Amino acid sequence: MELKYILIFAASCVEAAARKVGCSTGEMYRRMKQVGLISGFILPGYDVLHTQSREHVTEDVLGALRIWEEKQGITA
Repeated sequence: MELKYILIFAASCVEAAARKVGCSTGEMYRRMKQVGLISGFILPGYDVLHTQSREHVTEDVLGALRIWEEKQGITA
């Protein structure tokens, strides 16, 4: 798969997660980047994640974000 499509998917994950929790995309990106979620979960998981519904992906991403923040002692 072309890198541009994978990056578009990652951006859509950030946007959908931000919309779901009611924060800005900038704030959501900051949180994800802080724990390494984009490079450590979304990008490597693209092949599986992009085949799922937007709702399911958003829930998976937010669940992973909560766990990763908790493991790193970060409170949102």
